[in-house]
Amino acid sequence: MPWPTRQSTSRNRDALAPFTGVAPLPALKIHFSTMWLHLLVVVLVLLFLYRWFRQSQILQNLSDKYVFITGCDSGFGNLLAKQLDRRGMRVLAACLTEKGAVELKQETSSRLQTVILDVTDNKNVISVAKKVSGIVGQAGLWGLVNNAGYGYGLTPNEWQRKEDFAKILDVNILGLVDVTLNLLPLIRKARGRVVNVSSGAGRLSVIGGGYCISKFGVQAFSDSLRREMRGFGVKVSIIEPGGFRTNMCSFEPQLKATKHIWEKAPAEIKESYGEEYFQHSVKSLKQIIELSSTKLSRVTDCMEHALTAVYPWTRYSPGWDAKFYYLPVSYLPTVISDYVLCYSAPKPAQGVM
Repeated sequence: MPWPTRQSTSRNRDALAPFTGVAPLPALKIHFSTMWLHLLVVVLVLLFLYRWFRQSQILQNLSDKYVFITGCDSGFGNLLAKQLDRRGMRVLAACLTEKGAVELKQETSSRLQTVILDVTDNKNVISVAKKVSGIVGQAGLWGLVNNAGYGYGLTPNEWQRKEDFAKILDVNILGLVDVTLNLLPLIRKARGRVVNVSSGAGRLSVIGGGYCISKFGVQAFSDSLRREMRGFGVKVSIIEPGGFRTNMCSFEPQLKATKHIWEKAPAEIKESYGEEYFQHSVKSLKQIIELSSTKLSRVTDCMEHALTAVYPWTRYSPGWDAKFYYLPVSYLPTVISDYVLCYSAPKPAQGVM
């Protein structure tokens, strides 16, 4: 009687599998792989539902809550003031100009109150903080939205002077800090919210000048403030929008600011970079503005959620470019992110690369 070969033994084992209840090894692997895949899908669905449930929980009695918003003449601040007013919240809208305040009052209910505020003027900030204290009383201030911003003159660092940097930093970070510090006692009293407007450029330094510096500063200040305020029950959120078509994101004023910086740059700087570099910068600026979204509500909806949700997020990134460009590129290794950012950059007239 011949001995069974290895091949025939394997065939016999597979043939007996239905009767013995033992599945062949490849079948077991497929079975377990499918099981883990199904389990992963279930876990992801549960996580999605949990996230949706948490973010959909909204606070009660919003009509009793005061919210102070800076930069309400136009753009995000103006739209948010109207949005919260429609929800019945008590909005204190800070405008830079009397004209902006009058126009906003005409388009909102009698609940909304306006004040004139230049965030770079410390005396003005202190005076407004006292006025806000008198309005909110013992209830305290539920929300502060630091929205006021300045972002003209987006050019290479070397084209600019110290005063060009200072103008942006005074508004975007120093003014924000001053307003926050003066209103913080009222926010602590209400165990409220601070919402600071940064930018995708606060994660990824895409251009020279003071703008990215100021937005990185907003991130750092917000992170430290969030940890300090945790013990007081105050929540701090950061808004990191991509490109949106506000008044500041208009081509003509941006072009004017860029030309002004270029024209006052020293002759040696102009020779080093060259006219072609300048023209390429203008063209890139125009393309960025044209690609900017006109749906400002994507940003104000995030602000509203940060103010009204039971569980506000720490960071919001409204805009497709914020989600799929600024955010992912900021996590790349430096050598890769530098390549991505420099790939289409023009060569300076006297450049070596």
